[in-house]
Amino acid sequence: MTVDERLAKLVERHEALTQSVELLTKDLSELRDLVSEIAAGTARLLHVAQFHERRIARLEGENS
Repeated sequence: MTVDERLAKLVERHEALTQSVELLTKDLSELRDLVSEIAAGTARLLHVAQFHERRIARLEGENS
C-alpha cells in the first residue's frame, strides 16, 4: 500500500468519523429536547396531583 493510498484511506475514515459525530450531536440535541419536554410534562402532572390531593383532603375534612 502506497503512502497516497494510506492517506486516501485515512481521509475516508476521517470523513466517516466526522459524519458519525455530526449524527451523534444531532441525536443528542433531540434527546435533550425530549428530556426537556418530559420534565415539563412531569412537572405539570405533579402540579395536577398536588391540586387533587389538596382537593381530596378538603373534601374529606368536610365529611368528617
